[in-house]
Amino acid sequence: MIRYEKTSIAELKSEIIEQSEVKLLIKREDQNHPFVSGNKWWKLKYNLEEALKTGQTTLLTFGGAYSNHIYATAAAAQELGLKSIGIIRGEETLPLNHTLSFAKASAMQLHYVSREAYRNKTDISFIEQLHNRLGDFYLIPEGGTNELAVKGCTEFAKQLSAEVDFDYLCLPVGTGGTIAGIIAGLDESKKIIGFPSLKGATFLEDEIIKYTAKKNWQLVYDYHFGGYAKVTKELTEFMDQFEKEFNVLLDPIYTSKMMFGIMDLIKKKFFEAGSRILVIHTGGLQGRAGFNS
Repeated sequence: MIRYEKTSIAELKSEIIEQSEVKLLIKREDQNHPFVSGNKWWKLKYNLEEALKTGQTTLLTFGGAYSNHIYATAAAAQELGLKSIGIIRGEETLPLNHTLSFAKASAMQLHYVSREAYRNKTDISFIEQLHNRLGDFYLIPEGGTNELAVKGCTEFAKQLSAEVDFDYLCLPVGTGGTIAGIIAGLDESKKIIGFPSLKGATFLEDEIIKYTAKKNWQLVYDYHFGGYAKVTKELTEFMDQFEKEFNVLLDPIYTSKMMFGIMDLIKKKFFEAGSRILVIHTGGLQGRAGFNS
């Protein structure tokens, strides 16, 4: 299995946090692996195990040009001696950005499909066409979300419960697999708050309830900053200030939006006084390079 580095939990302290009478803790899962970082490690864990167990030699998955999942899958496959194929949404643009350059350097075959064709990524006929064209492969869905990914994130949640006490757990949300596993793995006394980076992402609630019947969670839709991979001057200024104040790097797609939301909710007294808030840093720092360029 791909290596895992044990990660720390740090307390974030500031005048605003202190005035709100809460404790803010951050689990540094961005440090669990240099390339398969954060929640991607947990989402891929059992998928990789299944691929190896069934004798598969090639992984195939889907993503956009800046996908953390494409980046992580390419790195994981190379570490395990597997081949990898990335079905990339949209046309090839040269020179390749940081994400796709890394994937290609990790021996991932990149195949570009139109945005219209990409919408068929879950259709059986489309998958059959890929098999006919590219041969046998182990399929991992876009973002890595499936039952095995949820299993890995459930395991992570149980480890968290044994490691630290908290009242609220906050995390960014992309395709919904990570938060579904977290909900499934935690006691219902814990309150789980997800911050979607997608605009108009109410469909995520249906995705989450596919995997858990628990009710101790909510999604906060107010901090997407225009949608997936969209940023504003306000967000980039927040990122810079947060990094200077706490010495924690954030990514522009997920963790920065989540942290902006958490700090705003702390100011608004959303969290009960005396409560302990645990934040999951889900990694994805490779996304900084693309936005910086």
